[in-house]
Amino acid sequence: MTFLQPWMLVALPLVSLPIVIHLINQRRFQTVPWAAMRFLLSARALSRGYSRLRHWLVMALRMLAVAAVVFAVGRPLSRGWLALAAGGRPDTALVILDRSPSMAERDVRASDTKLATGRRQVAEALVTLGATRTLLLVDPERGPVEVADPRALESLPAAGASAAPADMPRLLEAAHEYLRSSGAGTTEIWICSDQRSNDWAIDAPAWGGIRDAFARLPQPVRFQLVAFEEAAAGNVAVRVNAALLEGRGDERRLSITVALARDAAAEPVTVPVTIEIGGASSTVDVPLTDREAVLANHAIPLGAATEPRGWGRVSIPADANAADNDFFFVFDEAPPRRTLVVAEEAAAARALALAAEIPPERGLAATATIVAPGALETSGLEDAALVLWQAPLPDGSDRAALEAHVARGGQVILLPPSRPEETSDRTFVGVGWTAWRGHDPPVAPVTWRTDRDLLANTRSGAALPVGGLIARRTCGLAGDVVTLAGLPGGQPLLARAATGEVEGAAGAGPVRPVSNVAFLTTTAAPKDSTLAAEGVVLYCLLQRAIERGLLPLSNVRLLEAGGEAAAILRAGATPRRLSPPVAGAVTEPGWTAGVYALGDRLVAVNRPQAEDAATLVDDARIDEAFAGLALTRIEGQAGGTGRLVQEIWRGFLVAVILALVGEGLLCLPSPPRPETAARSPRAFEAAA
Repeated sequence: MTFLQPWMLVALPLVSLPIVIHLINQRRFQTVPWAAMRFLLSARALSRGYSRLRHWLVMALRMLAVAAVVFAVGRPLSRGWLALAAGGRPDTALVILDRSPSMAERDVRASDTKLATGRRQVAEALVTLGATRTLLLVDPERGPVEVADPRALESLPAAGASAAPADMPRLLEAAHEYLRSSGAGTTEIWICSDQRSNDWAIDAPAWGGIRDAFARLPQPVRFQLVAFEEAAAGNVAVRVNAALLEGRGDERRLSITVALARDAAAEPVTVPVTIEIGGASSTVDVPLTDREAVLANHAIPLGAATEPRGWGRVSIPADANAADNDFFFVFDEAPPRRTLVVAEEAAAARALALAAEIPPERGLAATATIVAPGALETSGLEDAALVLWQAPLPDGSDRAALEAHVARGGQVILLPPSRPEETSDRTFVGVGWTAWRGHDPPVAPVTWRTDRDLLANTRSGAALPVGGLIARRTCGLAGDVVTLAGLPGGQPLLARAATGEVEGAAGAGPVRPVSNVAFLTTTAAPKDSTLAAEGVVLYCLLQRAIERGLLPLSNVRLLEAGGEAAAILRAGATPRRLSPPVAGAVTEPGWTAGVYALGDRLVAVNRPQAEDAATLVDDARIDEAFAGLALTRIEGQAGGTGRLVQEIWRGFLVAVILALVGEGLLCLPSPPRPETAARSPRAFEAAA
């Protein structure tokens, strides 16, 4: 049991006061043998058993009354049927809020969302506990922010809903860093979350370091997890997979692909999907018979009067979660998918150019131009998305042109030259070639990144057949790189230069470089590899690099909500929100869904696709992650009205009153019956 005034418990020895008084009272009278009164003792022995029981009950009630007074003055707390936490008033209360879209779910019987309920209940608990300092942590980059009054958590803009996932490992790392550097005293960390797997990343290697780091802190740290695990039934999420502008003049139309998803298969339903563009809206009924449904390539006529660049919103009727009922998109005439191939071998150049000039979607224009080394500066590099360089590392004007291309956001993939030893002194972004190495027998990749970058899994979750590639000859790399695909022995097949700004937290796994320069350690020539023969991997690799290279060339962009989107919006012109604001959401651009104008560019920000999956982390996995730490789990429910922590001193005062009333009743003399009054021992005593 927790007490707000635990020092008052030193008065508990006062419970023995009735016993001490009883013993003192016993010594007030001395027993004197007197033969004339012996008959009175024998008469009183008839009722001694009842009297002794009554005396013991009176003493017990007096002790209970004293103990209840001491407990009431100590201000005890109850955490309900959920848990009994040890400890007193914390010096610091640090609140970690999961503001992800899934926390916007609400129960059909209540109006409050999980996030609103959690904020209110945690605020009430902190007011009751009376912590010296209250801190709010929602962004690991900014760290904890002090809150003057815990009640402000319910209305603080920073505590509003967000379209971004909650990166729980990084949030806990930020909390640990603050506690380590600030020297805070006894701390309670309140975590309000629905335990979604994409927010917790429970398989990340950072958890071991987080657990050990908190265990080494000198001050006591207790964790209170308010878990809203119950998922709302019947929730449907909508998103736009593609929005392509097709045709010209009066034939202009927008081809849009809309996807619906729900947590589990249920009864078939028809979902009305509303598409809004430029103030005009249309509704299409989409049958949802399983967990997913797709409205593919739905054509919306635009006509010549419509601006070539615009934005829109797809929405579905309100259900249990309003955060996944809308999805924003932007469209514009696609920039040309232009690739420059600089190669010293014609066979390798043709294979690379062929894979680059096949567009992934109908209606897209793609070209690949073969350029001789030394002519890059005059090849129209300013509108190229990707440069494939299979020649000695650039120097002179080629190097300057390629560096400028990289600086503006263009993509570069370098392949080894035929004789790298002749230019072994050259480097590009700090990385150079060493020497060719033959593999007999040929080798295949054993590891590759499937979660991000050029070899990531497809949208459906299927992996690229990277393991089916065969490398007969590879060239070594010298420099700091991050491997995207590795061969046996640790030699990279595909790597990125680990230079420039990086994102990710220390201990959270391999860091992803922001550098847009990649190195492929073999070529597409048959003597070196099966890249050309097994063309799927090469094609996907190049098309994804082109997509990245088109971002700085396009006037529209799609971003996933979070810190990266916020940084991009802050780096450009002052963002102007075009879509209506979301009620109860954070106001900072990049953290909530919507469309923003950055000068002449349009940026749409939406929730990540992983937020549409209702996969929960088991309680056992979380207990394992916090093994050795003081963790209390509190089950929450959207719209719940109960308190997490409440004072129960009133109950102890009631116990005092009941104990005193009981003592008084036991002390009342029982009235004698008339027919026995003359023969009772009391009558004899009165006569004596």
